[in-house]
Formats: sequence, structure tokens, C-alpha cells
Amino acid sequence: MSENASTPAPAEQPKIDTSVPHSARIWNYWLGGKDNYPVDEAAGDAYTDVFPGIVTISRSSRAFLARNITYLVADAGIRQFLDVGTGLPTANNTHEVAQRIAPESRIVYVDNDPLVLAHARALLTSTPEGKTAYIDANVLDTERILRDAAETLDLSRPTALILSNILGHVASYDEARSIVTGLMDALPSGSYLSINDGSLGFDTAFEEAQAGYNKSGAIPYNLRTVEDITSFFDGLELLEPGVVSVPLWRPETDSPAPVVIAEHGGLARKP
Repeated sequence: MSENASTPAPAEQPKIDTSVPHSARIWNYWLGGKDNYPVDEAAGDAYTDVFPGIVTISRSSRAFLARNITYLVADAGIRQFLDVGTGLPTANNTHEVAQRIAPESRIVYVDNDPLVLAHARALLTSTPEGKTAYIDANVLDTERILRDAAETLDLSRPTALILSNILGHVASYDEARSIVTGLMDALPSGSYLSINDGSLGFDTAFEEAQAGYNKSGAIPYNLRTVEDITSFFDGLELLEPGVVSVPLWRPETDSPAPVVIAEHGGLARKP
């Protein structure tokens, strides 16, 4: 690990409950990772039995995030990222994508999942020129997130806020809006907001599978309409093509023709 990385104290031993499925571990399972347990595999398989397309959604979401970050670094000149609701380390983590293009990029990850905390070191490998850090905090605690992030990021400079598949875990739409507003209000002009979440009204099998998952004992995830997802960007300048199904957001030219899936997202600039 680079000396420029910050990590939780070695004495911390987060407690991981392997008796109930967990969204981060199930997502890791769908992405082909190994940081999961039999209970997560069982829940993931039960979900795919109803809706096999969730694997496509999870991988399309990850690819969307990578394209967002690539644009932000290569085209928008962003060198600071606040990634809230990080999830488990996997391929093309935010710092990996950003620092491949601009090694001096600085990234702060935020999550309060014990398993993510246990794997935080994998998120904290950094180039010598840049820095990565991890904050163990709930997405609802915006004041703490901003306070701790300021130890690594200069929040007077443009920063990209990443909220990838995290707002669906906030049951109240108004509370989710408040989180976005609270975080973006603290960032200066020229900052960016990237959001993607599962969407309603596009696939009934997806909605049935999600309803079943929410009854499994895991932390519920709430699908939202495209209109609601779009409203998170109110007051910001949405980049083309706006809020769209994630495969349609600036697809790679050599990729197969993108299709609409029930996962929508966008990227916007703070004027």
C-alpha cells in the first residue's frame, strides 16, 4: 500500500453478520467476486431465478461509473472524488480508473458496511502522487462525511460526488433529496454529481424480484421512477444525454449496441 493511503486502525475488528444476506455481498456475487457467503449466494440465486437480468444491471452499473470517471478526469479535469456508498472492492474502483489517467487524483470512499470496512485496504492502494482514504460513516450523516473528507480533499476545489446505487437504500425520497442537496451545497462551482439507481416502470420481473429481496431480511432497496432520479439533479447542468438507462450513457464506440435496462443515471455539473 502506498504511504499516501489512509486506513482504519488495525485494532478495529468489524463484526460481520453472515446469517442474513447483505446487498454489498450479493452485488459482489453478481459481479463475479468472491467476497460473499452462502447466505448471499442463496439470496442472489433466488433473485436471478426471478430476474436473471440483475447480473446485466450490476455490470452495466459498474461500466457506467467507469465511463463517468473517465470523462471527469480526462475531459472535465476533475482530480478529487467523494464516493459515498462505496460497496466492496472490485474491478475498476474509482481510484483505479481516475489514477490511471491522472495519478495525482485524490479519492475518499465512504461506507458503513462492516465487510467493506474489513476490505478497506483494497480500496486504499494509491499512486505515490495521489491519495485515497476511507470514512466509516452512514450516508445520512452528511456533516461527518464532509468534515472527514476535508482531511483528504480540498473542498474549495471542484470535486466529483459519486452516489452509485446508494440512494435506493434511503427509503424516504425527501430524505434522499436532502442528502444530495446537503453534500452538493458544500462543493464549489465546477463540481459534478454522478448518480445511478434502479428504476421503476421498465421491467416487472425486476420489480417482483426486488420486492421479494426486500422481504428477505436484507436492507431494503427502493426502486424509483426516472422522474425522481432526474430530480436529484435539480439546479445542476445535466450533461448529454441526460438521465438515461445506464448502457445508453456515452457507450464505448466498440461496444455492442446498448439496450435499455431498469437502471438509470446521469452526470451533472454545478454551475
